Amino acid sequence: MPATDLICEPVRIGIVSVSDRASGGVYEDKGLPALKDWLARALRNPISFDERLLPDDQTQISQALIGLVDSGCSLVLTTGGTGPALVRWS
Repeated sequence: MPATDLICEPVRIGIVSVSDRASGGVYEDKGLPALKDWLARALRNPISFDERLLPDDQTQISQALIGLVDSGCSLVLTTGGTGPALVRWS
């Protein structure tokens, strides 16, 4: 069957970007848009995204990841945590 004839099931993807400064409004997060762009090009499936932009806080990160899986996301991807810090959960 040619690739253009494939019927692809819709997929719900959770994407989480962890950044104290972006979540605090200091600058624009670029992780979420980059993940969405790449996934849209990489997958043939219709995609719905469930996005989270969070500070680097263990409790919030854990709750977000569990919540995304519990709510039915087929895949959850994370990005962030690129700078040095005394405590880093991401």
